[in-house]
Amino acid sequence: METNKYTPKDFKSPQEVRWCPGCGDFMVLASVQRAMAELGHNKEDYAVISGIGCSSRFPYYMNTYGFHGIHGRAALLASGAKVANPKLSVWQITGDGDALAIGGNHFIHEIRRNVDLNVLLFNNQIYGLTKGQYSPTSTKGQKSITSPFGTIEIPFNPGQLTIGAGGRFFARTIDVNVKESVEIFKQADGFRGTSIIEILQNCVIFNNGAHSAITDKETREDNQLWVEHGKPMIFGKERNKGIILDGFKLKVAEIGKNGITEDDILVHDMHEEDTTIHNSLVKMQLPEFPVVFGIIRAVDDDTYDNLLVEQINEVKKKSKIKCMDDLFNSGSTWVV
Repeated sequence: METNKYTPKDFKSPQEVRWCPGCGDFMVLASVQRAMAELGHNKEDYAVISGIGCSSRFPYYMNTYGFHGIHGRAALLASGAKVANPKLSVWQITGDGDALAIGGNHFIHEIRRNVDLNVLLFNNQIYGLTKGQYSPTSTKGQKSITSPFGTIEIPFNPGQLTIGAGGRFFARTIDVNVKESVEIFKQADGFRGTSIIEILQNCVIFNNGAHSAITDKETREDNQLWVEHGKPMIFGKERNKGIILDGFKLKVAEIGKNGITEDDILVHDMHEEDTTIHNSLVKMQLPEFPVVFGIIRAVDDDTYDNLLVEQINEVKKKSKIKCMDDLFNSGSTWVV
C-alpha cells in the first residue's frame, strides 16, 4: 500500500495549544510532528493516547486519532489499542507522575509484556498540572508545596525501572534537542516492542531549571554523553573525555592522560542482551558522570501483540468451531 507524503503541518490540529509560554512540551510536540511526517505511515494509522497531566493534552494538538484517558491509565489504553489493531503506530504520552506514581503498576507490566508501542515519558520532576507537588522523580531534598522542608524520598530512575521490568528499548533525550529527538522517535517507531523514551522536560512555572546543569550552554558538552551504537563513548567540549570499564565499574577518563587512548574508551553496544552496562549507563549522574542520552538499549524480542495474533490463529486452525452455528450446537444441547 502506498503511503502519502506529509509535512509536520499535516499533524497539527486546529486546537489552541494551551501550555505555559516557554514550556518544554512545545518542543516535544514539534519533534513528534516532524518524526511522524518522516516515518511514512498513513495518518489514519497513528494513534496518540495519554493519561492526565500537562503532557497529556498532547492528543488535542495532534491531527491524528487520539484518546485522552484518565490518570495513570495511558498504558492500558495504548496496549489495548495496539492489540486490537496491530497495524497502528501507537504513541503513549505520559508524565513522571502519570506513569510512575498512580500508573506505575501498568507501566512496568506494559514493559514486561513488550507491547509494540512508543512511550514518551516527559520528566520535569514535578506535578505541573496540579500546581507543583513533588513527583516520583523529584530529587531528594526538593522543596515543593507538598514537601516544604524538602522531600525525603529517593527518586525513581526511569531507565533503571525500565530495565528492571525487562525493558528491551530505552532512550533518553531533552525537550530542546529537536533534531536528536526526531531521530530517536523514528528509531523507536521502527523497533518492534515497547520503546520507552525519557524526555527531560522543563516546567517553567513550578520547577524551572530542574535540568539546567545538564542543558545550560556553558556546561552541556561536559555534562551530556550522547551514545551511538558501535561508537566510543566520548564527550566534553574538547572531545577528550570518555567512559572506560574499570573492573566491574564505569569510570570517566581523559584521553591523553595516564596512557589512555581512544582505543581504551568503551564502545556502545545497544543490542547487548546483558543489562549490566546498560543499567550502569542509565544510572550515571552528575557530578561524577555526565548524563547519558540517545538510545541506550534496543534488544529484539517477541512482542505481546504478535504472539497473541499467532496464538489466536493457531487455536482457530485446530478448533472444530468455525462459526456461530458451530458454537451454538457444540457441547450439550437441549430442544425446548
